[in-house]
Amino acid sequence: MVFNTGAALLDAIVLAVVSKDQEGTYGYKITQDVRNVIEISESTLYPVLRRLQKEECLEVYDLAYDGRNRRYYKITEKGRIQLNLYKSEWAGYSQKISRIFEEAHI
Repeated sequence: MVFNTGAALLDAIVLAVVSKDQEGTYGYKITQDVRNVIEISESTLYPVLRRLQKEECLEVYDLAYDGRNRRYYKITEKGRIQLNLYKSEWAGYSQKISRIFEEAHI
């Protein structure tokens, strides 16, 4: 992708991905789902997950899976509020960008 992904947009994408599963989802699956939208490395994603946890937008728990612990991330109420803010901001922003592209003469 030629466009830079800012921190707020990345946070919004991660919160949206995590919110899809009420019980939460694990780090590798989050990475794969986010990669369906933007190119991102795990080394970029995990600090985002930690920061969202620190900001109380995500909660974390571990579950055993195939003899190992798998770390799960679940959106909190604060995270849902933040996601709703991102969604409303994105609706207006993307509409303005789309309008300017549509008006461009090529």
